[in-house]
Amino acid sequence: MKYYQPTKRRLVAEINVVPYIDVMLVLLIIFMVTAPLITQGVAVDLPKASAEALPEDSQVPLVATVDLEGNYYIDTGDGSDSSKTALGVSDLQAIVAAHIRVNPEAPVVVRGDKDVRYEQIVQLMVLLQQAGVPSVGLMTQPQ
Repeated sequence: MKYYQPTKRRLVAEINVVPYIDVMLVLLIIFMVTAPLITQGVAVDLPKASAEALPEDSQVPLVATVDLEGNYYIDTGDGSDSSKTALGVSDLQAIVAAHIRVNPEAPVVVRGDKDVRYEQIVQLMVLLQQAGVPSVGLMTQPQ
């Protein structure tokens, strides 16, 4: 009498890593595509719905202004003539970089004419960022 004896198979105790590699490569492609989109833009502190004035005990802010013609002005709060004369890009960056180097905690705000193009405001904020300003606020008029 013959008895049927099943063949003994050994269990494979290896992890199949091919699916993990596929998932990793898909995630890598997703991150490579989305990373440039995330880093674009200018970091600004947007005003709240009800804007409040700066506290009385705060430092005098550095006010960067762009007028309707696209001219740049800087008011450092020290009464200098730079707030009355239009500045070029290099002069603007030099003044702001020097002011930030001396007083790194000074708030920086952007003031723009209500009819100025948004592109000019963004250009000014990019110039301030390149000069070393860590964050920029937007100046508004009370209603």
